Amino acid sequence: MIKGIIFDKDGTLFDFNATWGAWAQAMLQAEAGDDAALFAALAEVLGFDPLTERFLPESVVIAGTVDTVADHLLSVIPQMSKPDLIARMNAGAAQLAQVEAVPLIPYFKGLRALGLRLGIATNDAEGPARAHLRRAGVIDDFDFIAGYDSGHGAKPESGQLLGFVAQTGIAPGECAMVGDSLHDLVAGRAAGMLTIGVLTGPARRPELAPHADVVLDTIAAIPDWLAAENLI
Repeated sequence: MIKGIIFDKDGTLFDFNATWGAWAQAMLQAEAGDDAALFAALAEVLGFDPLTERFLPESVVIAGTVDTVADHLLSVIPQMSKPDLIARMNAGAAQLAQVEAVPLIPYFKGLRALGLRLGIATNDAEGPARAHLRRAGVIDDFDFIAGYDSGHGAKPESGQLLGFVAQTGIAPGECAMVGDSLHDLVAGRAAGMLTIGVLTGPARRPELAPHADVVLDTIAAIPDWLAAENLI
């Protein structure tokens, strides 16, 4: 039986390209100013198409930490201060208008009504993650929230997931990890959890399926799937 579910954030709770495409466009424009060549170089190093405001499947932004994204940007603008760049990126991310994959308030109330314990494991920083969940009105539904900077490491390592296990007292085999990227699913498998892939991020079903117990269109399908599998 599944007693706890830990969710990735971006691409899972929030539609990835609809949310982060606009952020990337604005952030790169702010860093490049009027230098079109610099803007193009920054977009290329992040795997971002500014014409469609979408990330390529191999983009470092999809599953990388803010620290990793900053390193890629600094390969183009090495004169920039990394702490200052990360601070600007986190400040901008915290103000981002997130596009919900499904209406989150009733969704998480429904999961709580089933007696499930809930967590967040994101490679975003914890501060912006909490800001996004608070703005969506769901932060109080979570027993555990970890970013890459929360002391548990980052995915695809399993430290965040094991932190959820330690905090809730639920065995890994009674937990599900839900995410839109291979990093999420690899972390879930390493932690000994059921793994659920969703298609609200850039990765497609053939990429996720070998690493998931099931791949669903969105998180909305999870309760019915768990019930059909006699897991709740």
